[in-house]
Amino acid sequence: MAKKVEKKSALKLQPLGDRLVVERDESESVTAGGIVLPDSAKDKPARGKILAVGDGRLLKSGKRIPLQVQVGDRVLFSSYAGDTFKLGDQELVLMHEEDVLAVIK
Repeated sequence: MAKKVEKKSALKLQPLGDRLVVERDESESVTAGGIVLPDSAKDKPARGKILAVGDGRLLKSGKRIPLQVQVGDRVLFSSYAGDTFKLGDQELVLMHEEDVLAVIK
């Protein structure tokens, strides 16, 4: 029987259920034409790296379904997904797994 290997995050935050913590990628500061963008004009990227995941979605039957994504995955998500918060100097997003649109391979 194969032993399940879990990746642990150095992040001191454990999301619950089907939630995950994502660190957004940095915004582009220069356009393709070479124009430098001020912070107020930058769009927040809808991609990032998963730093922590919950233990899965709980069904009404009491069974827990593990998440399809894991710590370290790079993902795309909708612009309005989750809640943004700061932990130290990091700006993170806490979202449900269903907000993830795709995993970048």
